[in-house]
Order: sequence, then structure tokens, then C-alpha cells
Amino acid sequence: GKAIQLHPLVCSAFNADFDGDQMAVHVPLSLEAQLEARVLMMSTNNVLSPANGAPIIVPSQDMILGLYYVTVMREGMKGEGKIFGSMNEVEHALDAGEVHLHAKVTARITQIDEEGNEVEKRFETTPGRVKLGALLPLNAKAPFELVNRLLRKKEVQQVIDTVYRYCGQKESVIFCDQIMTMGFREAFKAGISFGKDDMVIPDTKWEIVEETRDQVKDFEQQYMDGLITQGEKYNKVVDAWSKGNDRVTEAMMNTISATHKDENGADMETNSVYMMAHSGARGSVTQMKQLGGMRGLMAKPNGDIIETPIISNFKEGLTVLEYFNSTHGARKGLSDTALKTANSGYLTRRLVDVAQDCIVRMHDCGTDNAITCEAAVNDGEVVASIGERLLGRVAADDIIKPGTDEVIVSAGQLIDERMADAVEDAGIQSTRIRSPLTCEAEEGVCAMCYGRDLARGTMVNSGEAVGIIAAQSIGEPGTQLTMRTFHIGGVAQGGQQSFLEASQAGIVHFENAQLLDNAAGETMVMGRNMKLLIKDEAGEERASHKIGYGTKIFVTEGQQVSRGDKLFEWDPYTLPIIAEKAGTAKFVDLVSGIAVRDETDEATGMTQKIVIDWRAAPKGNELKPEIILADENGEPVRNDAGNPVTYPMSVDAVMSIEDGQTVQAGDVVARIPREGAKTKDITGGLPRVAELFEARRPKDHAIIAEVDGYVRFGRDYKNKRRISIEPSDETMETVEYMVPKGKHIPVQEGDFVQKGDYIMDGNPAPHDILSIMGVEALAEYMIDEVQEVYRLQGVKINDKHIEVIVRQMLQKWEILDSGDTTLLKGEHVDKQEFDQANEKALARGQRPAQGEPILLGITKASLQTRSFISAASFQETTRVLTEASVQGKRDKLVGLKENVIVGRLIPAGTGGATQKVRRIASDRDNVVIEARRDEAQAAAALAAPMEDDIIGGDEFDTLVETPESRD
Repeated sequence: GKAIQLHPLVCSAFNADFDGDQMAVHVPLSLEAQLEARVLMMSTNNVLSPANGAPIIVPSQDMILGLYYVTVMREGMKGEGKIFGSMNEVEHALDAGEVHLHAKVTARITQIDEEGNEVEKRFETTPGRVKLGALLPLNAKAPFELVNRLLRKKEVQQVIDTVYRYCGQKESVIFCDQIMTMGFREAFKAGISFGKDDMVIPDTKWEIVEETRDQVKDFEQQYMDGLITQGEKYNKVVDAWSKGNDRVTEAMMNTISATHKDENGADMETNSVYMMAHSGARGSVTQMKQLGGMRGLMAKPNGDIIETPIISNFKEGLTVLEYFNSTHGARKGLSDTALKTANSGYLTRRLVDVAQDCIVRMHDCGTDNAITCEAAVNDGEVVASIGERLLGRVAADDIIKPGTDEVIVSAGQLIDERMADAVEDAGIQSTRIRSPLTCEAEEGVCAMCYGRDLARGTMVNSGEAVGIIAAQSIGEPGTQLTMRTFHIGGVAQGGQQSFLEASQAGIVHFENAQLLDNAAGETMVMGRNMKLLIKDEAGEERASHKIGYGTKIFVTEGQQVSRGDKLFEWDPYTLPIIAEKAGTAKFVDLVSGIAVRDETDEATGMTQKIVIDWRAAPKGNELKPEIILADENGEPVRNDAGNPVTYPMSVDAVMSIEDGQTVQAGDVVARIPREGAKTKDITGGLPRVAELFEARRPKDHAIIAEVDGYVRFGRDYKNKRRISIEPSDETMETVEYMVPKGKHIPVQEGDFVQKGDYIMDGNPAPHDILSIMGVEALAEYMIDEVQEVYRLQGVKINDKHIEVIVRQMLQKWEILDSGDTTLLKGEHVDKQEFDQANEKALARGQRPAQGEPILLGITKASLQTRSFISAASFQETTRVLTEASVQGKRDKLVGLKENVIVGRLIPAGTGGATQKVRRIASDRDNVVIEARRDEAQAAAALAAPMEDDIIGGDEFDTLVETPESRD
């Protein structure tokens, strides 16, 4: 029979592939439905993705391969150096076979200049690129340079984006269609195929493998000699193999991507597999590595990496043992896929539920609040420039070019591509922008705080359901993320970063420097909150790195560094505890068998002292295992603050010195092993995103200092240690924290900590960030953490979607002091109720209530929405309904779900418009009715009978015609 065909360009938007997908056809019956389908839903009106504003109608696979092949340029092909007068001549020569698709030629091409006149320009190009250029719409903003380069998937997307932005929708849709046809045709004419010999195994592979084996033998030997622990050996071996694997991969890519000449000195065609991967059509370096390099490290079912890697690749074939080790990863991938599709769907459902009533309801709420926007930096490399983050947002203040008073963007302006580029070129570090988080609209958000509607590239319309768009944008990639493990077949991606190079040239500056030179002459970092800044000549900050305790620094204050210089290095696997003064080590309470176990390694015969959990032992609670330093007279050595130097031991620490040993400043006293390298799977991803949005407290969460002040250790309580902070501000009270004994505490007695510093390592709980550092810091934390997960997968999501969800999580306030209002202390109320109660109190001249925002997870927030119908349709229906009936709640039907459930049009989009029209109509009716009523009363007054009148007449005389309601 005849199948209903689907246009290839919309496949990525529908997430459709041809392995048996089914699609249903819906017929819009009513006039409104037809209109909506034609105007709003048709694919040509949805060129941009609402998640990130990039084109979603983009060629993929074969089309990309064809376009890539068309734009390749090769030396020494037939017809090289010819000069053509027009595009038609080029086409002619191509068809006649006088010139090759990839030859270097010069062609004259019609362009539009800035004034809008047609001009002829010469370009050095290839016939293939001329052919592609002929499809470009004539526009000054879409010059031939756009296609006069090797087009990979990213570039094709950029071309489509440019055409869409500057040439309008109709032009760009036609252009996409033509590009698609051309891509398919050229891919088929190129005849690119794939054979076993296309996978090239590099010659250097075995050398690299042998070298790595020698390194591993070295580590084994060190372990036998007792210089490193089992865990350290494991980490080092895994690291060595993943580095060796990378080198093999690099060698393979170099071999495969090299251009070879034939006997006439012409370039031969590039390797076809390389073309497929390089163009972005299909396949990746990881997959090619498994075919032609080495398969690399595999993971055990529990997520640990097996130390012996798979050295063979699929071309050579795996040994039986290697094959067996591969099965774990492959099986894990398949089971993960099944589980995570469900998880991802559930996350989307919760997000939609919490955000469904977030609709654009007004143009401008007039708030002065804003958030700070700066480039996102991860490990010293910029992952999202400030321009990318500003694009499509409204500036809160004027953005001024540094050193001048030229305004690039004035406050309240929507930042478009041009302005964003200008801001970036001006080298601005940070600026204030409006955000849904700080929007003060009563219901939903206002258009100015939201900014650009990503799917249309213009200011967002009133009535747009931005909450649902945000929820779907965050939830949708979840399903893509879930599949990820499955493709790479459990190949571990290890390799920990252990040093940092300068990304920019400049002059080194230290902030909060606490340095110490050890016996070997190396500079060690002793501080907790030290920063290394690189500044340029003008003193502008170019890069900043936070440096952890125990890091080795290779540069000095004021030193000039150039790009690629090594700045500092650290051991990614262990956390050292370093002696800050010289002296004799004395062990306190490190009783063998209770607080310390002597671990003798069978393989080496060496003994190590490892601190164990001493609290379980009888009378263990009174012990405080630590190492102190004593001078010649046996007196404790004191630090600069005058406190004795002590090093409290935490569980699992490995002693590096013996009791009574002489210690130099800068020596390592003990080492605390960090977690082994777990494989980075999106397993870290999807649950991590859910955990962030559910605002769960992490298991061992960090303790954050609430005030600036000095650290004091108080009396211990049972098996907890008491840490208090004496504020530097006298008026404030001392804050106390209880930390389980045996946890590593990075601060010492008398250290000065700033508000927001960590007193105990770990992941911070988002509630703490909110209560201590405020809404903006929380937003920054949430955005960075969520984006981190998606970035690992190469998924782009605009920040504003995450902000919308966080806004919904922050709707409730906790009352701290009820004042003279009806609110109770400790009650959780909506921000609106809180404000209304306070307005009433202030109007009566009474004390308003005090409160602070609290953070609710998405499930909790959905169950506590104002609308009980929406909450009941989400989870725990019986409980929600009984509570609502007991409290006598009313549902005003403002959100989307409530309206769907009671069968009305939703108050967003066209439904919102209909509602608006209805409202206007009824207002007008009321005016007319009022006017008629006044007339009637006046008439009745005139027609009132005189005293001497005969009261008679018809009983119908007194009736006034009431107007029809739809005048």
C-alpha cells in the first residue's frame, strides 16, 4: 500500500527514526482547530528549538555527509586554477566533466553589499561550494563566505540560523528544502562506502601499549615496596591506561585524517569513515577508537573500573577474556536504557506539574531586582561566554563600555545577537539582567523578566505558557541522556585532571595567599580560600582559579606567564595533611586496635597505619585521635595565632610518619584517600538533576559558615565535635555546629572564615545556600549544577528554563515573626498571602510579619500549589482532597491543569486570548446595561404618576426592555 511519507528535516524535531516508528494522523475538524494547526503547529512555523533557540529543522546523517562532501577542497584536482565568470559557467563545466567538484577554482559571484546593491565579487572556492552558494538567498547578511568553507553539522546549523534570522521564514524554509535535496543527491553521487580496511590501526599502537605496561609494572613495584597503597596503585594504573588509550586514539585519528597524494600529486579522497565522523553525520571518535584503536578500560557491574584494559579492537578481534569483560558494560547499557526512560518521563511529569501555572501574564512588573550574569567557567575553561548567556535577556542596568561612557545596551532593552557580540568584544566581565527568579508579577511572570521567546526570536508574547516550555526543555533531553551508556558499551572514560595550565597570558596575583616552602623547595598551599588570578596589563582580571589545600604552585606573585605555562598541580586521589611547622610528631589517642589498625599488605609485607572508626570501641567517645608537634623541650609547637599545632585525624587517613619522628615544615603527615575514579555515566546525570530539583539534602552535606568570624573548637558532645564561629561583628551571637568525629575538617582553631565558606567538605545543601547566601547564589548554584550534567552530554539548554523552575520552587515563605498579622510563626504561606497580610497590617499602622523564602522540592511544591484540583491530579489524591475539603479551599482555576480537568479552554495561548476577548465583551456589556438602567430609571422617574392621576393603564407599561447581552 501507500505509506504516509514524512519529511526528513522534521525527523529530529519529532525524534523519529526509521526503525519501525509509527505516527498517527490527526484531522483538525473545527475551523479554529484548522486555523491553529495551520498558523501555530505547522513545521515551517517552528524552525527554532524552544529549549535553546537554535534551529531544530536541521539536516542530519546522509544530508550532512553530502554537504560535507560538496564543500571539501582538494589539491591537484582536474580543472584547478580555472576562472569562471558566473555560477552558471561553473555548473556547465561541472556537468561537462571539465572540472572536479573539489578543485580549487576562482569564481565570480553576485553578492549584495551593505547598501543593498548587487555587486560581483571574486572568491577562491570549489565548484561544489559554488553549487551550494547558488541556493543561498541574496542578502547582505548571508554572504557567500557563509558556505565557502568545509561544512560540518555545526556550520550547517549556523548557516540555517543566519538565513532564518536575516532572510525571513519563507526564504529559509525554501533554502532548507533545497539544501536537503542537494545533500541527499550529493551523498549518493559521492558513493562513500565503508569497508574493513577503512579502519586503520596506527603503527605506534603496540609501542604505546608496551610503554604503558612498563609504567604499570613500575606502579606494581612501588606497591610491592610499600611506597603506595593498594588504592593509590589502582588509581595510578587506571590513569596510566586511560592516558595510553588517549594516545592510541590520537595516533589513530592522525593516521586516518592524513591526506595522501596519488602518483600525479593530487590529493586522494579522505578516509570515508573519518568523513562520516568528522562531518557529524554518524559515529564518534569513541566508536572509531573501539574499531581501530583499543577498546580501553571497562567497568565492572558495580561501576568500578577493571584495571586491565581491553587492548584489542574490533578489527583485530577480542580474546575470550576481553570479550567476557566487555559483556558487563554492554548488559548494563541495555538495562539502564529501560530503567531510565521511565525515570526521565517521571522527572518531566513532576517538572510540568510544578511549572504549569507559570504563564506570561503582564508586560512589565517594574521590579528593580536582577541577577548577575557572567561567563560560565569550568576548570579554568570558558564553557559559556557572557554573550551566550546574555542573549535574549533584558538588561537591568545600562551596560557601558569599560573606560568610556558609551552605552552598549540601555536598561530595559532586549539584548539581541548584535548587542551580545558588542558586550563580548568590550570585554565586560559581568552585568545585571532581569530574571524570572526576581519577577514580582502576582501570577506567572512578566515578559520583561523572561525576555526572548526562544522559539520565535522575539520578545515573549503575553499568554505564553513558559512554565510548560521550561519543564519540557529540561525533561526532554533526559530521555536522550538516558540512552548514553548504551552507545559506548560501558567503555570507561577515566583520567583525572591533576594540573592546570594558564589559559591566558598575564601577570599572576594571589588572593588570601598562605604559602609554605617544604624541604624539597616546592611551594605548597596551606590556605583554604586562596585564589590565583591572572590579570592583563590594564589590571583587568582575565582568569581566576580557586586553589585547594596541599596544591603545589609553580609560579610566584607578580610573575609574567604565557599561555600553556603550568601554574599548579595537585594529587587528584589523595588529600594530604601538611605540617606547617617543624618539630617532633607525637601521636595522641592513636591507640593501636582502637583508633588505628596496622594493615600489613600480603603482597609487600609493609605495614601501614590506617585510622579506623574509633567511636564504636568501648570508651571510644572520649578519644580525640590527633598528631601534635612538640619542640626539643617537649612543649607543643604553637602557630602564629598562638594555638598549639594539632592535626585531628579522620577515619581512613593513612599515616605517613611514625610516632616520635622529626618533621620538617611542608612534610606530609597523613594522607586521606579520595574516592576512586567512578565511571562518568549519565547515571550521575539524571538522578543528579532529579536530586537538585527535589532539593534533597545530600548524605554528607557540607556545613557552610553563616557569619564571618573565627573558628573555635568547643567541648565535644558524645560522638560529635563542636565547632563554633565567633563573629567578627560583636553584636552577633556565636554560631555552633556539630560535626561527627572522624570527619575531615578543613579548618583549624583560630582560622578566619568568611560567610559562605565550607567548614566541612561535601556537597552543599541547597537550603543552606538559600538561607545563608540568598536567592541569587542559590540560582547560580542550581543553574551551574544542572547545566554541568547536560553539558557533559553536549545538550544545550537555556538558563531561563532552569530559572523558571527554581522560581516555582521558591514560592513559599516561612513566617519568622507573625507581627500583628493573622499569620502564625513557622507557617508556610504563599508569597502573595504574605504580602497581602503585610499590606493590611501596614495600612492599619501595625507591625508587619517577618519571613524568609524557603526552598521546596518540585514534588512538594506541586502538592502545595494554591489549586487543589491540580495537586489532586498529581499525587496522593485522597489526602489532597480531604485536606482541601477540611479547610474549605476554593480553586480559582488560574493554572492550566485545573482548567483542563474541568473541561475549559486553558488560560494560555489562544485560550488566553479568547478569555481576554470574553472579559472585554462582558465589561462592555456591563457598561451598556448600566447606561440602559440609568435611562430606565430616569424614564421611570418622568413617568411616575401625579397624585391626581388615575392609576390605571396596562401592567406592561412599567416594564423596560432589557438589552440583549451581546450588543
